[in-house]
Amino acid sequence: TAVKSTVEQLSPTRVRLNVEVPFDELEPDFERAFKQLAKQIRLPGFRPGKAPRKLLEARVGRGAVLEQVVNDALPGRYSQAVSETDVKPLGQPEIDITKIEDGQELVFTAEVDVRPEITLPDLSTLKITVDPVVVEDEDVAKELETLRARFGTLTGVERPVETGDFVSIDLSATVDGNDVPEAKTDGLSHEVGSGQLIDGLDEALTGMSSGETKTFTTKLVAGPHAGQDAEVTVTVGSVKVRELPEADDEFAQLASEFDTIDELKANLTDQVKRYKNIQQAEQIRDAAIETLLEQT
Repeated sequence: TAVKSTVEQLSPTRVRLNVEVPFDELEPDFERAFKQLAKQIRLPGFRPGKAPRKLLEARVGRGAVLEQVVNDALPGRYSQAVSETDVKPLGQPEIDITKIEDGQELVFTAEVDVRPEITLPDLSTLKITVDPVVVEDEDVAKELETLRARFGTLTGVERPVETGDFVSIDLSATVDGNDVPEAKTDGLSHEVGSGQLIDGLDEALTGMSSGETKTFTTKLVAGPHAGQDAEVTVTVGSVKVRELPEADDEFAQLASEFDTIDELKANLTDQVKRYKNIQQAEQIRDAAIETLLEQT
């Protein structure tokens, strides 16, 4: 094929391809364009799809035919230039037609980001330091606590709200005296001290009793009134405390496939170790990439 391509390196990560296409190379593209036009345009005296090129060209104009041919031809000619020049593109090219001489040649440029040539250092010389894997007693205790919480039961208490209690609450809010419909909710379950819902809510709830109502001011963070001060009214329904099962052999049998609490703890220790090994592997990977980036 007679397509001529040259590569200009604009930067380590960008090139410009200069591509010249002789017009005789475009003959198949012209053929295709006229076939499509013949199907779309009815000329008197000719069956659909049979009108000759000259008449079709006279009807739509040479410029329109040329435009369609060039638009159809560019992607293929760009791909051809890429494979002939061994360019390794990343993403889509910016294509510019720089010259079009009817009957002679089409010249275009394509700028595209490319994969840079990277010379890696000798990998056996890389030194990477990461934290050792250490399983602390408190790590295992935390896992056991989470497991106990999953099997915990909520029991109603007749006393003011404390941090860690589970409460059922009704909420409503106003901004400048107008109701905020999306802030209204009834019978919502909330763990006091979790900081999950609204700034200032946990502080307001602490010390309240079942059936009490209190109003406090907070800044809304979402919705149409985000960033504005709102008056929030909270009413406490039930107050419950989570009772955790004893960490004994009976609990091990309820919560796991193990018969004793010691076996369960040993298994949780293995789980924590596995998790920390994964974290360490991620640390090794990140440190290796950092070191390679510094050295290339």
